[in-house]
Amino acid sequence: MKWDEFFVTGEPMIYGAMVSIVVVSLAIVIGLTYFKKWGWLWREWLTTVDHKRIGIMYIIAALLMLFRGGVDALLMRAQLAVPENGLLDAQHYNEIFTTHGVIMILFMAMPFIVGLMNVVIPLQIGARDVAFPRLNAVSFWLFFAGAMLFNISFVIGGSPDAGWTAYFPLASIEFSPTVGNNYYSIAIQIAGIGTLMTAVNFLVTILKMRAPGMKLMKMPMFTWSVLITNVIILFAFPVLTVALALMMFDRLFGTQFFTMANGGMDMLWANLFWVWGHPEVYIVILPAFGIYSEVISTFSRKNLYGYKSMVWSMIVISLLSFVVWAHHFYTMGHGVMVNGIFSITTMAIAVPTGVKIFNWLFTLQKGRIEFTTPMLYSLAFIPIFTIGGVTGVMLAMASADYQYHNTMFLVAHFHYVLIPGTVFAVIAGFYYWFPKLFGFRLNERQGKLAFWIIAISFNVTFLPLFFLGLKGMTRRMYTYSESTGFGPLNMIASIGAVGLAIGFIVLVYNIYWSFRYAKRDTTGDPWNARTLEWSTHSPVPEYNFAVVPKVDSLDPFWEAKKSGKSLFSDKIEEIHMPNNSGQPFILGMIFLFFGFFMVFSWWVPAIIAGLGIVVMLAVRSFERDHGRHIPVSEIIKTEQALANRMDTDAGLRGEHA
Repeated sequence: MKWDEFFVTGEPMIYGAMVSIVVVSLAIVIGLTYFKKWGWLWREWLTTVDHKRIGIMYIIAALLMLFRGGVDALLMRAQLAVPENGLLDAQHYNEIFTTHGVIMILFMAMPFIVGLMNVVIPLQIGARDVAFPRLNAVSFWLFFAGAMLFNISFVIGGSPDAGWTAYFPLASIEFSPTVGNNYYSIAIQIAGIGTLMTAVNFLVTILKMRAPGMKLMKMPMFTWSVLITNVIILFAFPVLTVALALMMFDRLFGTQFFTMANGGMDMLWANLFWVWGHPEVYIVILPAFGIYSEVISTFSRKNLYGYKSMVWSMIVISLLSFVVWAHHFYTMGHGVMVNGIFSITTMAIAVPTGVKIFNWLFTLQKGRIEFTTPMLYSLAFIPIFTIGGVTGVMLAMASADYQYHNTMFLVAHFHYVLIPGTVFAVIAGFYYWFPKLFGFRLNERQGKLAFWIIAISFNVTFLPLFFLGLKGMTRRMYTYSESTGFGPLNMIASIGAVGLAIGFIVLVYNIYWSFRYAKRDTTGDPWNARTLEWSTHSPVPEYNFAVVPKVDSLDPFWEAKKSGKSLFSDKIEEIHMPNNSGQPFILGMIFLFFGFFMVFSWWVPAIIAGLGIVVMLAVRSFERDHGRHIPVSEIIKTEQALANRMDTDAGLRGEHA
């Protein structure tokens, strides 16, 4: 292999990225060494099996990926801002829109959702941890290995360039001879295995570890949404696993599953991809619906309207999500019968979604609404997502789709679904549960400023794309002539994209500012909330609850506050907790190297790394680690320290005067 085939050369932006990676890496190493934090990093974070810390690491990774995917988006919008722009060439543009799609959906939205899931679910159901803490750590490190492997592709070897859907024959070795699509198949595969493990873990956690008295129909809506989401993951992700494995065989070993020769079929890839791909939309949307339900209920000071109908609508959505995939290729040669059936199922999925919209509106009706930052994102979601949903129904009509398909109208539609439906939700959830993790709220003024910038800029960015699509601008085009008349609307969209970047910067600055200056939470319940996670201390102790709560209603903490009853009636007993372990981190790093060697077909080191994975699994199989017990005296000491801290903070601010 030649040197310039290994390192990407010839692009000033890529050289800049290489330099920044080296500089940031050196800064981290020097900083950790200077402040003597290597031991702390290993003990507290790299080896942790605590669901809260794993959740925080997922969220940090998601914010980093939001930055990376956002830079890709800005470059695309910069290229399209004016006609016949020469900022990016065709190849570089293809690589950028491919990585943008993959990163935003699989390495930003998914980990943000899973991060919130990790933080909140055990607390919401009154559990002390997830069912399999060490497996949870393995899930994170496999996701992280997959994300890092995918991200190094743009400086080593070259990024994937066949679109985020990686359609064959374009993604085949014949038309994409570089290693970019090898990265795609292997990195997503590694991260996907981690996601499957997460699904099993959380299904068992929710079904088996709920607090006494918490029947299924007394679970918080976020917990319900996560339960249904993980069922979807369990059925959808194996399809992706198989598809990526076949892709890897085609590219690395010369098989012909997706070629037109020797019995292969390129449409087989499209079907397999979208059998996973459309449920994936609901994997990132349904937990978002759960977050909105929690936030709207809390800040309306009301029970969620139509709880049972909300649950059943999510179940119906999850079932229908598996029978709509062919609407992604109406124009690719299906008969009228097939197109008609998938058109009906696609339109049908709008019905349970509409039920949820009305449930939220009825929850808001006559509520004592408090306009906090999480609530603003939740309220903005309803009208914006409705636009996304209505345009989805337009696209669902097979005959009309011949007009809309592969135009910017489609790009506008899915951004109007995914950004309010997922990004707004995870930001709302981030603001909402932040004080539970860190013991203080993010600054509301800065939070609202970021919200208004993001909400306005979003519409400025994506609304023009509907009109561009109707004017005939196809997606994936990297340049266009002035005579098309696409220039002015593209310029408006690009200005909006800059606004979104500013909103993200304000959000990140808010985190920094709040860590330094924000008032500490002295109650554990800064929002006057309804569910169990707010009944314990902020920040949450390692064991979550000194005594497991007992539940007898839908909003147990709210009811307990109103009635004056205690949720914690049992006496304190010693608590069993798992030990930290370095094995998940080491396994993740071996997977990273295994994936890297596979990308370049370096078989000897790949086999050695594969044997390393087998050895790690064998070591774990024969290990007898029964965890540890926290004695009662230590629990009482921790509880008193947390209570005293709250009292001290409150006293310093004159709140007990």
